[in-house]
Amino acid sequence: MRRLLPVTAAALLLFGWQAQAQSQQAPATTESPAAPAAPGTAAPATPAKKPAARRMTLQQRFDAANATHDGHLTKDQATAANWPYVANNFAAMDKDKKGYVTVQDIRAYAKAHHMAHQKPAPSATQPSNG
Repeated sequence: MRRLLPVTAAALLLFGWQAQAQSQQAPATTESPAAPAAPGTAAPATPAKKPAARRMTLQQRFDAANATHDGHLTKDQATAANWPYVANNFAAMDKDKKGYVTVQDIRAYAKAHHMAHQKPAPSATQPSNG
């Protein structure tokens, strides 16, 4: 009995490692990963990777949202393009109440908004607390 226990434990460990190693290996297939699944079969387990998202510049986003391509973006166009930054702040951007904003209006608003919410730099003339 004393000899049987270590032999059994060794066999279980060896079998467990072999089973784990086999389950980690990808099964060899002849189909390419991009090939669609045949009708009635399950889809591949790993989803296809999406291309890396690229950030659009302000001008590119404006051009995409401006459906009429006239350089004037209305609130409805901003809303339809799912651009809440412009749609929610449209009244503040449209200072002249023209009914539209331009790229320059958006940039001016963003710059003013950024400056208003920026922390002031520590002054060199103020004594430090120390």
